[in-house]
Amino acid sequence: MIRSICDLSDDHPGLTQTADPLFRDYGAQRVFHGPIATLRCHEDNLLLRRTLSTPGEGRVMVVDGGGSLRRALVGDQLGALLLQHGWAGIIVNGAARDVETLRNMPVAVRAIAACPTRPGQLGTGELGVVLEFAGVVFRPGEWLYADENGIIVSATPLA
Repeated sequence: MIRSICDLSDDHPGLTQTADPLFRDYGAQRVFHGPIATLRCHEDNLLLRRTLSTPGEGRVMVVDGGGSLRRALVGDQLGALLLQHGWAGIIVNGAARDVETLRNMPVAVRAIAACPTRPGQLGTGELGVVLEFAGVVFRPGEWLYADENGIIVSATPLA
């Protein structure tokens, strides 16, 4: 169990970035943290599905969907992959679906909004890139901490 991100932020002034409060919790797991993995895709989640099918090793997947709310990038099937493969959670700059199922799964899912429309399956996107949204720069290997207070990012693990 991690300490409150309020305390972590207070104890490490200038060492954390705070994400704008844009994201809603869709999974039952509200508190999570881990090293960041990144992916950029637009209304297409095949590369995301393939990546979440690999060992997560406690990482947090950060997805930049360009803020599109026209197609959901994550739902119950990808939520199951997060659990099955040991991912700590997922942050999506875009939409989620199957929210009635996700809310009962012990998984950490944050997205901007819900949308019932499924994504494309072309496999387009970029893995392992630096992302910038919600006022934060997300770099692979840096650390993300999330709880009911929001999301913070640090270059190094915080204690």
